[in-house]
Amino acid sequence: MALIVQKYGGTSVGTTERIRKVADNIAKFTKQGHQLIVAVSAQSGTTDNLIKLAGEVNDNPSGREMDMLLSTGEQITIALLAMALDKIGVPAISLTGPQMGILTDNAHTKARILSIDHSRIKKELNAGKVIIVAGFQGISEENEITTLGRGGSDTTAVAIAASIKADLCEIYTDVDGVYTADPRIVKNPSKLNVITYDEMLELASLGAKVLHPRSVEVAKIHNVPLSVRSSFETEKEGTFVVNKEGLEKNLVVTGVASDKNTAKIGIFDVPDTPGIAAKIFERLGQANVNVDMIIQSATRNKKVNDISFTVPKNDLYHAVDVIDSLQEEMGFGEVVCADDVAKISIVGAGMVSSPGVAAKMFTTLSNEGINIEMISTSEIKVSCVIKNYGDNVNKAVCSLHDAFDLDKIGK
Repeated sequence: MALIVQKYGGTSVGTTERIRKVADNIAKFTKQGHQLIVAVSAQSGTTDNLIKLAGEVNDNPSGREMDMLLSTGEQITIALLAMALDKIGVPAISLTGPQMGILTDNAHTKARILSIDHSRIKKELNAGKVIIVAGFQGISEENEITTLGRGGSDTTAVAIAASIKADLCEIYTDVDGVYTADPRIVKNPSKLNVITYDEMLELASLGAKVLHPRSVEVAKIHNVPLSVRSSFETEKEGTFVVNKEGLEKNLVVTGVASDKNTAKIGIFDVPDTPGIAAKIFERLGQANVNVDMIIQSATRNKKVNDISFTVPKNDLYHAVDVIDSLQEEMGFGEVVCADDVAKISIVGAGMVSSPGVAAKMFTTLSNEGINIEMISTSEIKVSCVIKNYGDNVNKAVCSLHDAFDLDKIGK
């Protein structure tokens, strides 16, 4: 008998028919004697509809009230799934995040989990029930409902698995595993049987939609056994996310990712004095703006330099407001921004011992007539910011997928 945490995304529970199918899959595990905790998302489209409703009554609602509103989507799903399980004779109970004992900080709409109380979990599991928990939500120390941000149900599931030391955490979604590129963009991507935490974290952070980056981060820190599987073809093996894939990794590049939710900001004539960059990015951090790529130019005239960085597109104008508020205090020059860009990345643990990978990426993009505006690298990834127009992004992804022969993996 194993203790298993499962998560089902919005498309997996998008209709009552699919909810019944999820219930049948859960029943298979309970018949084998396993204990289950199941985190679910709101039905596909529900959160977007709630956001639209909010916008119709207030174009700038408070984070608290948005959390109060958005948390209702998952409550619908958990109740329906518990009812479906009851119908087929599987004892189950639905719990909201607060009822589950998920304590978060007070950062509304993007809260982080601080701890999980096990008392309710132990009580319901000991009573022989499947626990159906609302993903994406918790409660702050101020007793306020909070949400974890889009994709937060993945984080809920993995955090629960880490907290109770589950034997396995399964993420059920609308694809049957992790692919070398988005199947909606590339015609012949390869499915990966195994991928490392580091590679998965990079791909998730760089635009791959299969897993939320925070969930992978938690899984890596706590070494949670994690797999990605299809909720529509449950008999298929998915992709296992593991700590190491072997003493030597055969693949130089594991995958290609793109992220159109990217904007860039440039700050010109920044005084070349100690602490200026620290102050700028400290203020952005205090404003909950997530900064990604950062490039600082060479100093000009031993007095000034330029700093460019990227942020999520939905944080662009908030970030610019923060920067503008610092202009007089810090004495830098013009601030420019653009949201017509995208980030293209290649990821692979084998890069660290394989010279020439970045050059091959740049050459491939050049041959397609795609100009690179920014570059960022790590031991296992290379990212480029390019213009986002027409089919530029898809063309970049497909050409890189072909250049690194990713369609031949496992064949």
